Amino acid sequence: MPTSWRLMLLLAVAPAVQAQATTPAQLQRTYDAAAGTPAQPERGRLFFTQRQGREWSCASCHGAMPTGAGRHVVTGKPLDPLAPAFNPQAFTDERRVEKWFRRNCKDVTGRECSAAEKADVLAWLQTLR
Repeated sequence: MPTSWRLMLLLAVAPAVQAQATTPAQLQRTYDAAAGTPAQPERGRLFFTQRQGREWSCASCHGAMPTGAGRHVVTGKPLDPLAPAFNPQAFTDERRVEKWFRRNCKDVTGRECSAAEKADVLAWLQTLR
């Protein structure tokens, strides 16, 4: 492939890669809008810490206060803190956030989480200091 074509391809792909960068506040607004209602942090705390009809809760791996490192209950894999104030990388890549919400919600609820559930959990995580 000629160098000029490679450069054009790189320039065409770069905005798509950068478009995935976000902040917890931007994701919060997206989830709030999709839910059609503002998030409720207390409801997010309850969702996170209590079982939702399955064997695990979010807290099973991330800890009841996800301000420190967690550990996957099956694999033992260490998990970085989930609260954005304790992990600056948390909730900064929209594609990654959606991937993990999809996987973890299926483990915790047996289905994908709703926009309101994501909004509530993220709102609660942002209150942790």
